[in-house]
Amino acid sequence: MAMSLGAKSLQDGLAEALSERPPTKEEVRQASEAVRALAPALTQEGLPMTVAHDGDELTVALSPALGQLVLDVLTHVAKGEMVTVVPYGAELSTKEAADLLNVSRPFLIKLLERGEIGFHRVGSHRRIEAEELLRYKKMRDSQRREAMKELQRLGQEFDAA
Repeated sequence: MAMSLGAKSLQDGLAEALSERPPTKEEVRQASEAVRALAPALTQEGLPMTVAHDGDELTVALSPALGQLVLDVLTHVAKGEMVTVVPYGAELSTKEAADLLNVSRPFLIKLLERGEIGFHRVGSHRRIEAEELLRYKKMRDSQRREAMKELQRLGQEFDAA
């Protein structure tokens, strides 16, 4: 499987762009095409890829976890979604944390002040560890799923009555 990677896009700052904007129609098409090509190649051994650059070809084998990560990112782009990669040990500003939770910054600050999400201060600025934010998000998403299941159950009971 050959993929062409150009260093120019990284130099132009486009590597960060999908965290700031939705993908273009062309990027959605390219991501969809890449998912269709790469998904069948992911095995228990990993994801083998051949990268062509300046006439040279390099074959790399990603571990299954890395291969799945690549496919997950491409799948989100193929759906037209913005993508942000956050290192697990990163410290986030309140704006970054609010963006990841898809809430307003004032709402996030209320969560911080109520102690629902841990944080520390750097001078007058609040910083949230990515691990803490992801813990809260996982808990919140789990509660939402349970609430949705309960609503579905109540709806089925209502329909049956």
